[in-house]
Amino acid sequence: MRMQRLLVTGSSGLIGSEVCRYFDARGWAVHGVDNNGRAAFFGAGGDTRWNQRKIEAECSRFVHHELDVRDRAGVLRCLEELKPDAIVHAAAQPSHDLAARMPFEDFDTNAVGTLNMLEAARRFARDVPFVHMSTNKVYGDAPNELPLTEHATRWDYARREDQDGIREDMRIDRSKHSLFGASKVAADVMVQEYGRYFGMKTCCLRGGCLTGPRHSGVELHGFLSYLIKCNVDRREYKVFGYKGKQVRDNIHSLDVARFIQAFYENPRCAEVYNIGGGRTNSCSILEAFHRIENLSGKRMLYEHMDQNREGDHICYISDLSKMKAHYPNWDISKSLDDIFVEIYQSWVKGRSA
Repeated sequence: MRMQRLLVTGSSGLIGSEVCRYFDARGWAVHGVDNNGRAAFFGAGGDTRWNQRKIEAECSRFVHHELDVRDRAGVLRCLEELKPDAIVHAAAQPSHDLAARMPFEDFDTNAVGTLNMLEAARRFARDVPFVHMSTNKVYGDAPNELPLTEHATRWDYARREDQDGIREDMRIDRSKHSLFGASKVAADVMVQEYGRYFGMKTCCLRGGCLTGPRHSGVELHGFLSYLIKCNVDRREYKVFGYKGKQVRDNIHSLDVARFIQAFYENPRCAEVYNIGGGRTNSCSILEAFHRIENLSGKRMLYEHMDQNREGDHICYISDLSKMKAHYPNWDISKSLDDIFVEIYQSWVKGRSA
């Protein structure tokens, strides 16, 4: 009997590498597609080769494929040869700021690369689950239109009906996205369309703050990982606008992998889910400073810039009720404390090494 095969794009990144390890431990043959594009986008700080080497050393059934998802012919060949039993598409250009500087590279990676994967899957693996790592940036700045209340350390939703966070029925147009957000909208809608039009088992996971100890966090992407790294290395962290009270909900990459397994076991057609840490795992930048200072014993060095990032969310918490209704056995397993401790220990260990 043939071993089950999983194809993961962006396999050296945070989510991709977690998914590789998770499914390898469960007996899958895991094929990772990555070309270290993060280093090309962000420089040495974003390099993920270290993670690729760790996966190859730790996972007995992992095979690396040096491939760019923009390479249409290469993607088609890969899917034709592997004919995987499940696909996780996590490869992306993930930065707002970089997208404005390199719009062609951003759109070709996020939108065209996703189309390449979808069409290859339709031709050679049509009936298998296809999970796309989307983003909460598909909503643009529409979440900022919800009434907010300012507290001492955070912004929060003013109305009771908004307390659980952003639902999947929030509009994704008529708002400012950044070019990155727009390219991810194109990919998100295309993943849905391949599900509806061709009957494929697709889903979009609109991530909040996806994080964990394997994140190569940099200033332009990887909020929590980069913030903790700055504290460990005694580097100044720049806060962009909103008094540092902007809120994010943080989900450990392991819990993302666990949900992907749940979707594989009971796939649905053309679904979208907001995936994040929810209210219990939410924190503002100021609150994150306080947490890491208590953990490390080091004062956080930071500079506040009055200008916020274009299209940035003031308060974003993912409403997880739809995910939990469809997959009642899934829930958050890693607390915010767990996340901080793991990331902190990984940076301290890396610094010592």
